[in-house]
Amino acid sequence: MDINALYNEWLEKATGDPDLTAELESIKGKDDEILDRFYRSLEFGTAGLRGVIGAGTNRMNIYTVGRATQGLSDFLNKNYENPSIAIGYDSRIKSDYFSKEAASVLAANGIKVYIYEELEPTPCLSFAIRYFHTSSGIILTASHNPAKYNGYKCYNPKGYQMTDEEAAETYDFIQKVDYFTGIKKVDFDEAVADGRIEYIGQEVIDAFLDEVQKQCINPDIVKAAGLKVIYTPLNGTGNKPVRQILDRIGIDKVYVVPEQENPDGNFPTCPFPNPEIKQVFEIGLEMNKKIGADILLATDPDCDRVGIAVPDSSGELVLMSGNEVGAMLLNYILSERKAKGNLPDSAIAVKSFVSTDLAEVIAKKYNCTFKNLLTGFKYIGELITNLEEEGRASDFVMGFEESYGYLAGTHARDKDAVVASMLICEMAAYYKMKGMNLVDVMNSLYDEFGYYNNTVESYTFEGAAGMEKMAGIMDTLRANSPAEIAGYKVVAVSDYKTSKTTFADGKTEAIDLPKSNVLAFALDGGNKVIVRPSGTEPKIKAYITAIGNSKAEAAAVADKLVLAANEFMK
Repeated sequence: MDINALYNEWLEKATGDPDLTAELESIKGKDDEILDRFYRSLEFGTAGLRGVIGAGTNRMNIYTVGRATQGLSDFLNKNYENPSIAIGYDSRIKSDYFSKEAASVLAANGIKVYIYEELEPTPCLSFAIRYFHTSSGIILTASHNPAKYNGYKCYNPKGYQMTDEEAAETYDFIQKVDYFTGIKKVDFDEAVADGRIEYIGQEVIDAFLDEVQKQCINPDIVKAAGLKVIYTPLNGTGNKPVRQILDRIGIDKVYVVPEQENPDGNFPTCPFPNPEIKQVFEIGLEMNKKIGADILLATDPDCDRVGIAVPDSSGELVLMSGNEVGAMLLNYILSERKAKGNLPDSAIAVKSFVSTDLAEVIAKKYNCTFKNLLTGFKYIGELITNLEEEGRASDFVMGFEESYGYLAGTHARDKDAVVASMLICEMAAYYKMKGMNLVDVMNSLYDEFGYYNNTVESYTFEGAAGMEKMAGIMDTLRANSPAEIAGYKVVAVSDYKTSKTTFADGKTEAIDLPKSNVLAFALDGGNKVIVRPSGTEPKIKAYITAIGNSKAEAAAVADKLVLAANEFMK
């Protein structure tokens, strides 16, 4: 591949967006800048596309979006008779622009398009697919990435992200499309006028909120508790739906962080709009000095994930982890539904296998079947769909991932921060009426089940060299599997790429899950280290589980395991 020839072709032909023309002109003669934009094409996988916004094959722009959409159109026309699609988008830079570009390509290929009229949460896109019975769905979002990123996620007719097979076939079609000559396109406004593109109306949003509201377990308690909530949508899509659902269940004291209320893809007060990061709560924490809220909520830009901060008994605000919130929510839902007599005998809860094992112990207390699946909410969506096809959809209680993604109900097949925000507030109200805050609740679970310290360490590897470094780290760990980590004996190594667990005595066992580039090291005492390259970012993540008889003991074990994980990444 001649990088300079490719650059010159784009300089000549990429004239559809003046931002791209200016960027291409600005990097003339800068070999490193040109290489970074053209050394590869953005890869299309089960998470679709994700990359920095800008010019080149390794960037998110109208040509990479158009090419992906043409390939998707070819896939849909091959596999479906009279295909249709739903499209959503978030507040990110150019998300609305890219969504219209995609709609114009799909319409030109004879595919009926339903598109949201304004930005909406990712779970609303999942809901719309099933509402309209479309063949696919697209949402333009980069979730919680920094402002320079955007992305393009594709869904199947079931409402969850494409499977490996669907994504691979779509990618085969994409690779056959020329960026400049291979993309069919019609005028967006003309296609709206003649019905090929149809706006999604408020009735669909209302239907979505109706389904979310059905998951409320104790509405009377919520109204009586007088809960005070500070909420930030982090300049994203959650502002309207989250406030609407909290109002519906009787929470009328909701204070929105004004600097982060309205959509803004530059995220001026939170450059990393990720509810896992304390910085996104800083303005809300300052507001709270006057308000004295019971809980602070932050949803990420596409409102599929939510983080919380709550006051402890001394009034100090504590940020709670995704694992802690997942464990508390599961315990609350199971205990309350059992008390009310509406917990199914064959209830099922599920989490990603890198999330806290505490959830599995809680589920056992309530005789709830528990499943561990690969990371990626599509696997939870697939499980729900399988249950539905067996006539058992009502058996699904809850699913979650440690990265702050939760789902109760079957209205969506992706994580949903709207329903999660509602249930978290309901849970806080319920325990407030019992004189407990959520820190008290979490400590009571630790006291009952043991202290689980779950830590996630992220290691970033940017650019072409970074991708090679990531691959090398995984290859080295596979070839030279450690016998112990931080002084703890490795009792089993699970390689999800080969679908095999190898125990310390040499025995092996098959892993009945799709293949994935993940290594899991099970250690003495129930401790774990799981190493997994991100599917959407240039990162390797180490998921560490440390168990102790006390909080301090578990934290000390976690510290040792983090240091060991750091050594892996050198």
